[in-house]
This record gives sequence, C-alpha cells and structure tokens, in this order.
Amino acid sequence: MADSQIVVGVDIGSSKVAAIVGQLQEDGINILGVSEVPARGIRKGQIVDIEEASSSINASLDQAERMAGYSVDRVFVSLSGVYILSQNSKGIVAISQPSGEIGPQDVQRVLEAAGAISTPSTTSILHVLPKTFTVDGETGIRDPVGMTGVRLEVDTHIITANSVSVKNVQRVLEQEAGVGVSSVVFSGLASSLAVLTETERELGAILVDIGAGITNICIYVEGALSYSSVIPIGARHITNDLAIGLRISLESAEKIKLYLSRKYGKKSKEATGPDAAPEGSARREGLRPSGEEGSSDDIDLAGLHLIEDLKKVSQKTLVDGIIKPRLNELFTMVGIELKKSGFATQTPAGVVITGGGARTAGAEESAKRMLSMPVRVGIPANVTGLIDDIENPSFATSVGLLFFAKGFQGQEEGSFLDGILRPLNLNFTRGIFGSITKLLKTFLPK
Repeated sequence: MADSQIVVGVDIGSSKVAAIVGQLQEDGINILGVSEVPARGIRKGQIVDIEEASSSINASLDQAERMAGYSVDRVFVSLSGVYILSQNSKGIVAISQPSGEIGPQDVQRVLEAAGAISTPSTTSILHVLPKTFTVDGETGIRDPVGMTGVRLEVDTHIITANSVSVKNVQRVLEQEAGVGVSSVVFSGLASSLAVLTETERELGAILVDIGAGITNICIYVEGALSYSSVIPIGARHITNDLAIGLRISLESAEKIKLYLSRKYGKKSKEATGPDAAPEGSARREGLRPSGEEGSSDDIDLAGLHLIEDLKKVSQKTLVDGIIKPRLNELFTMVGIELKKSGFATQTPAGVVITGGGARTAGAEESAKRMLSMPVRVGIPANVTGLIDDIENPSFATSVGLLFFAKGFQGQEEGSFLDGILRPLNLNFTRGIFGSITKLLKTFLPK
C-alpha cells in the first residue's frame, strides 16, 4: 500500500454531515482535510429529502476539498438507521485446489456461501464479516490462507440494511455530488474501528455510538464483531426533553445541553471540538466554570444569551430531573440489547461510548450505573495531521471510514484478510451522469 494513497470518508448523520480526507500510512492515517456542516433532509440516519441532503453533502465535500487541496473522486460513506439488522451465519465449502492448500479464492467462496441467506427483497447485505474459520474440524482459525485441508467453514456476522436507504445514498453521492461510492459502511462498524483498541476487541467490548437521532451498538467477542443493532433514541431526544421541560426553543435547549457538556463533562480531549470551549473562552462569554457558583444550585445561563432571556436554572432540574432520566432509558435499552445478544458475560473490557451524544453531561456515569460495567469515552486514535477538530467522539464514524478504507485497500492489494474485517460489500461505480456532474463542478467558483 502506497503511503501517498488518499481516501475520503463521508459520515451522513442526523445532525451533521462530516467529510474527512486522509492519507493512508503504515501506522495510521494523516488527516488532510476536515469539514462539518449541519445536516438537512436527514432524519434518524435516513435521507428523507434528496434535494436538501444533496445540498448538505455537497457543501461538506466542497469544504473538505478546499482544505485538503484534493479533488474528491470516490468516497466511503456511512449508513445507519433503525432498519439496520444483523444475524450470524455459517458457510461451508470444499477446498478447490487438488493439493488441498487454501487460497484467497476459497475464503471468498466460503464467505459468499455464508452470505447466501434468505432476505426480503427490500433488504441489501452491507457486510459479511468473518468471526472464525474451521479447517477439517480445527476451530478458532483467524486466517486460513496457506493452510491445507479438505473442508473449510466460517462463522460470520452479517449486517443488512434497507435497500431504499442504500439507493438513496448512492443517488445523492453519484448523481448529485458527482462522486463514486467505493463502499457503504455501517456507522457502528466504522466507529468501532476508530475508537476500540485491539485489546478491547480481543477481551470483548461493547461500543455504544450515540448519535443525534439513533444509537448504534456493536458487541465484540474474541476479536470479532458478533452482534450489532440500532436503538431509535439519541442525543436529540435530550434536547427535546430540555425544550419541553424548560419551555424554550430547540435552539436554546441545544445551547444549554452543549454548555452543560463543557461544564460538567470530563476535562480531556473528548471535551474538545467545535462545540466545546476552554474555560478562558467560557469566562469571556460570561459563563462560570464548574465550582465558581458557590453553594447555589442555580446554573448561570446569562452568557448564553438565550432568546427566552433565561438567566438561571436549577442544576438539579436540568441534570437530575431532565437529562439523567433520558440517559437512564437509553442505557437500559442498551442493557436489553446486551441480554438479547447472549454475550452479556463475554465483554470484560466493558463499554466504550462515542458519538456526539457521549459528551452529554452525566452520560458516562449513567452508563456505569445502568450497565454495571467499566465505561470510557472513546475518541479517534492513530491519526495525525489536522487533528484538532477530530479528537472528538462526534468524529468517530467519519474517521472510522478511513480505517475501513485502509483495510479495504489492503484486501485489493492481496492482503485478503486485513485485521478484523472482510466486507462482502456493495461496490458502486459512478455512472455517466455522475462523471458529467463532477466535470461541471470543476468549472464552478469555489
């Protein structure tokens, strides 16, 4: 793999569209360009308005192109939503070579056999991810290429999505933005590649990616993704609760939520980013950092300049009365999914929460309380370059897309099983219309 290879990831979220341009390196990824624009026409991870979604995606790609000085031609794009489903499947084939030596083509065949499952016509397979291989009864094999045998088996984890959602993403990017789609990637899988360590995956860990409209769950057991699901609750529900409870607008509620994240969140890298501000900045805005409000239970909101002219609110009302109950509900649902998976006793590494919702005040404590497991906030790792903005849990999916691309390119160059994933993926090619659109974009003023 050439160090100069450049890949692009586009995270289509409910609240934002993020595009990242990165240069693949042997020991990680060098970030060349980052952009983030508010998402329009997208609800709970699904495109509901083609024109508005196209506008957001085009704006994000244009900003990333200008920052990186690179013309985007193909992208890896995230996909999520309540229609994401998963199941485990097994495939069995006979070794094709007379000598019995297992080659990449045999692994491809057995993965295709595992992926030959009965699905509705409205469903598309996104990934067929190998868990372990078995050669002539010998189990627990990670990479069988080069071994000798007669019978090859594989246990896989299959992730499916709604076909309409996949086609909408393809249409927006290829026809409206004029870029090809190299692969469509489940958001939770991408986030796990960015924030989970190899040790956590090996021991067994739970990734909880809290987005604006939905929450993705990925459970790793013995180094392999073994269960994934989507919960229809996200950080935007907390904003709605604040708006209803305080009788204020959604914009004001979002300002309060972000302020509380800065004020009561952990003072580490995960508290940085475009929505966070250092204590000095908080003082300039007239906001008091934690510990400066004396014994009063009131939180001073005067510096936020809310249109409702709300000056003070009880901390107990905000955190204990509104935010915590919703967080408790979210992590209770995570616990239900964990029990449903059957892997509740096989995740000693605990829970890693990421996504923009991971910065919500009290999220980490609520997860510890409701799940009774070790919890940490995950931020993208092994990245260099323009990292000031992306060292933030809200960029986990977009950075993870670049790591997925790294494994994807490694497979194309002969390393058939790269790390933990081998996608049986929808590889789209850009049509003539997309090429024309891309060409016309070059003549438009930036």
